[in-house]
Amino acid sequence: MALEKSSIEELLGNDADSLLSHVCETIPKEKLHIPSSTYVDDVWYHSDRGNRVLQNLQRILNHGRLGGTGYVSILPVDQGIEHSAGASFAKNPAYFDPENIVELAIEGGCNAVASTFGVLGAVSRKYAHKIPFLVKINHNELLTYPNSYDQIMFGSIEKAYDMGAAAVGATIYFGSEESSRQIVEVAKAFEKAHELGMATVLWCYTRNSAFKVDGTDYHASADLTGQANHLGVTIEADIVKQKLPTNNGGYLALNSGDSSYGKLDQRIYDELTTDHPIDLTRYQVANGYMGRAGLINSGGASGKDDFAQAVKTAVVNKRAGGMGLISGRKAFQRPMEEGIKLLNYIQDVYLNEEITIA
Repeated sequence: MALEKSSIEELLGNDADSLLSHVCETIPKEKLHIPSSTYVDDVWYHSDRGNRVLQNLQRILNHGRLGGTGYVSILPVDQGIEHSAGASFAKNPAYFDPENIVELAIEGGCNAVASTFGVLGAVSRKYAHKIPFLVKINHNELLTYPNSYDQIMFGSIEKAYDMGAAAVGATIYFGSEESSRQIVEVAKAFEKAHELGMATVLWCYTRNSAFKVDGTDYHASADLTGQANHLGVTIEADIVKQKLPTNNGGYLALNSGDSSYGKLDQRIYDELTTDHPIDLTRYQVANGYMGRAGLINSGGASGKDDFAQAVKTAVVNKRAGGMGLISGRKAFQRPMEEGIKLLNYIQDVYLNEEITIA
């Protein structure tokens, strides 16, 4: 049974009124391309994407509990590389087995399952026709000593195609020393993926120690993540994944004193955003060509208030004009029944017609 609005309000607690009643007066909703049952026809159809790409995008949007709504709920499990397998699966060793990962996505009603070449390849013949595969093509691995933070290719686009993938995903660490190489690599990979008919999803993360200024971390600031999204859609990501903004003013902080970084316009802060989380996320959506590329926000690490936090993130994303959530650790670092329940809670936000665009 889907969550009623009253149950969603209860999970939101003291934030319920602020999040559910907010009206965005920065970038109006009328300017956005909002997810809908006809999103492929209304938005992607007019692009240079080929018929097979449109087919796979529609396949993803039609799958799972959110099928036909224009919204997506994706289960990502690439943490075995990104955060090490032991650290990721010690809480629930069943997920060392790739089949359990795919089963969680299916039983949880997800639109797609995102994972590594190895995970999806291990069970592709059994499952590639049962749920859309999103193959992650690059990763940051933490076995090199000392740890280095770089995204390196783990396989080819052709291999993802042979596996029957509906889409490929990649990460770029925008702002890092390695970002120029990563942009070139991923741009070429996405071009090949579109040529073969697969959709493209980009993890648009920022990474640079300089983004921490005077004790404040701006890696998830709206202005820096918004620009990362804009770079992502420039290399034709169909969907961009981004962390929910936690603050703003990254460019301002990095341009304080004698330092100079990037370009900014004060209207970013005075007119296009406020400190409200929906307005900050709306700015992320705007940087994805006003929603022509869908924004999915990440669910974040697992903690003690996972269900409430997942619902809150979904409400912010939906009301900002985003396309959905991609939540992994909150779901798989717990027994499967609880993981399914958490994924369903996220989906219920998008299924609830009373929760509208701000």
